[in-house]
Amino acid sequence: VLTTATLEGIVNATATQVSDIDVAAPTVSVDLLLVAGGGGGTRRSGGGGAGGFRYLTNITLLKNQSFTITRGSGGAGGSSDTVQGGDGTNSVFDTYQSTGGGGAGSWANVLAPKTGGSGGGGSGNFDQSPNTNAVGANGNAGSYTPVEGYKGGNGANNDANDSGGGGGGAGGAGVTATSGVSGNGGLAIVNDITGSNVYYAGGGGGAGLAGTAGLGGGTSTTNQKGGGGNGSTSGNGSNGLDNTGGGGGGGGGATGTGNGGSGGSGVVIIKIPDTVTATFTGGVTGTTPVTSGGFKVYTITATSNTLQTVTFT
Repeated sequence: VLTTATLEGIVNATATQVSDIDVAAPTVSVDLLLVAGGGGGTRRSGGGGAGGFRYLTNITLLKNQSFTITRGSGGAGGSSDTVQGGDGTNSVFDTYQSTGGGGAGSWANVLAPKTGGSGGGGSGNFDQSPNTNAVGANGNAGSYTPVEGYKGGNGANNDANDSGGGGGGAGGAGVTATSGVSGNGGLAIVNDITGSNVYYAGGGGGAGLAGTAGLGGGTSTTNQKGGGGNGSTSGNGSNGLDNTGGGGGGGGGATGTGNGGSGGSGVVIIKIPDTVTATFTGGVTGTTPVTSGGFKVYTITATSNTLQTVTFT
């Protein structure tokens, strides 16, 4: 016979059991492409290093929580013989980052190229001492595995034929120059997170006083350059292409009138299941999400500051 006391005991025991059950917070699986801004090239010198490239898959994140997002900017090209190329800035998603590309070394005052996601190319003018500006800078500044980028190429000195090294790329090191032949930028790397094969993060081509200029991304094929700008031996280096993280090409010419190209801005690309929606704060600029094969892909082309966020629901 069930008494009132017995029924109350059953109810209380059941309530206690239910309260002990942990309800898992809802999550979303995210694939993420982070390309930082490319480094700038310099006058009569090396190409800029490409922005760091990182591709991360199956990241588990909480829904209904805000995550910081920043698209890296490209570094300025050098506009004087005594100015290094500017460094690109990092691209960021929550705790994940890729490192901005390193600027190229200066021609006239022995300032070395800079490390970065990929390193800047060295100068061809190393008559002065110390001559550390001749050596290409290291890449993978974030010490990631796999690496986010590679070393810049060394410069080559031969008075009237001083030639700069190519900036490093995400797919390979910048090429070391020889007398009268500036180094090509390091190779780009291809990725299909958007559903199409796209090349990112090619190094900027080196420049010199005369001779042959280096090719951005190590190739003359435009869609395989990864945005790396070509160098020049008679004028301004080409800018890196925005939203690829390409390094800027070096500017050239015996009279020193050719400025270095600026690095291209980076990009942040997010891939989530098509049952999930991403909501961004007002300072985020991007393309309309592409839905295909059960996924949505958001391409972030600009952020107004480092305070912008995304939330998944």
